[in-house]
Amino acid sequence: MLIEAKSDDFAALLRGEAPAPHRLCDSPLAPPEVLAMLDQLAARIGGTFRPSAWMIVEEGEIVGLISPTQALDASDRSLRIGYGVAPTRWGKGIATRAVADLAAWARDDDRVLALTAETSVDNPASQTVLARNGFQAVGEREDAEDGLLICWRLQV
Repeated sequence: MLIEAKSDDFAALLRGEAPAPHRLCDSPLAPPEVLAMLDQLAARIGGTFRPSAWMIVEEGEIVGLISPTQALDASDRSLRIGYGVAPTRWGKGIATRAVADLAAWARDDDRVLALTAETSVDNPASQTVLARNGFQAVGEREDAEDGLLICWRLQV
C-alpha cells in the first residue's frame, strides 16, 4: 500500500522513528543522507506536483519509499519515478507491488500520461520490477555518477 509521505513523515524517518500509526521495519529504509535528499526532492517537486512521495507500507510496517525523481515533464506529461525497499525486504515482491500501485494511481490521474524510470545495467532486480509492470526499455544513457542506465517507459 502506498501512503503519501509528507515533510513530517520524512522528519520522523530521519529521527529513526515511524510516522504514526505505522512501524519501521527491522532495517533502515535508506542512509540518513539519502532520506534527507529525498525529503528535499519531495519538497521541491511538491511545489508544483503532489503527491511528491509515498511510503511503501506492508502489514503496518514502512518498508520502502517511492517518488517522482523530477517534476512532471510538461512536454509529454511523463513522471520519472524512483523507489527503494529496505534490504531485509528485498526479493519479496514489495517493489513490484509498489510500482503496480503507483501505475494504478497514475492511470487515474489526468496529469500523467506515462511513467518513466532508469535502472543501472547492473541492477537486474529493478529491471525485473519494471518489466513485470509493463514498462518497456526505450533506450540507454550514460550518467557521470551512475554509469550506463537503461531508460524505461510505461504509457498509462
